[in-house]
Amino acid sequence: MRVVVTGGAGFIGSGLVYALVSGGSEVTIIDDLSTGSMDNVHPSAGFRRLDVTGPDLKDALIGAAPDVVVHLAAQVSVTVSLEDPEFDRRVNVEGTRAVAEAAVAARAGRVLFASSAAVYGDPAELPLTEESPTAPVVPYGRSKLEAEGVLSEVLRPAGVDFACLRFANVYGPRQKAEGEGGVVAQFASRMSSGGTPVINGTGRQTRDFIFVADVVNACVQAAEFEGVLALPGASGPAYNVSTGTPTSVNMLAETMRVAMRFGGTIEHGDPRSGDVEESVLSPAKAASVFGWHAVVDLPTGIGGTAAWFLQRR
Repeated sequence: MRVVVTGGAGFIGSGLVYALVSGGSEVTIIDDLSTGSMDNVHPSAGFRRLDVTGPDLKDALIGAAPDVVVHLAAQVSVTVSLEDPEFDRRVNVEGTRAVAEAAVAARAGRVLFASSAAVYGDPAELPLTEESPTAPVVPYGRSKLEAEGVLSEVLRPAGVDFACLRFANVYGPRQKAEGEGGVVAQFASRMSSGGTPVINGTGRQTRDFIFVADVVNACVQAAEFEGVLALPGASGPAYNVSTGTPTSVNMLAETMRVAMRFGGTIEHGDPRSGDVEESVLSPAKAASVFGWHAVVDLPTGIGGTAAWFLQRR
């Protein structure tokens, strides 16, 4: 395949690029390096330093002539979305529109979009399925949900297949602890430097933590799938990418304490604005449609993540 990966110098994107190149695909990365790094760029991949909302995106995609576009570039900080919702929407909604229109112009056959569990908001019942109500409680979740609608608006009439992959809480090596880095990266960074990890709220809140390699495999399998991903119906192109297993933040912290060999104190702080109390997503649809399953359990994933952070002390 010829594949364009937006955000391909970032945490998830760089792992995806390595997997695609290893599988024989020709890959072009589009990344503005606002959060990504050239250190993550595969030497065999093409690279264009571009903003997905900029004027050169369409020509870049036409030049790459991709079979598949994987759109991972995004504004991912819930805090930033609360402080500057217009910026959040410009990147996540209008950026997605620009990628979709460029994919049509480049005659791509499929677009995969990194959506989020944040589109669901506070769940009425668990586990969340693709048919569950979508009522995001923060601007970030609203922008991701609106972007899903933009894809349908632009791609369906053009006959381009697409999927909205709703990622659960992704963690693993290369994730940054700064800014809106995931809680695993934040804990690992503080534990490896001798700092004090802080749990927001009681720690009884649950999340569906998924290892980055499983997310990468979901993207690869969706890209290679020979059927149609954008199925009929309102939730047709939506797929949860998750483990289906809830883990409390307190349990996560204790698992990390062991893996990081951390003997210090773990403190509790104020709850974070916009956080839901419980979240776990059913991955059954992805399994039934394109055969994907998460295979890395939490202790194994945390162990690999801890080793990566400890090597960089």
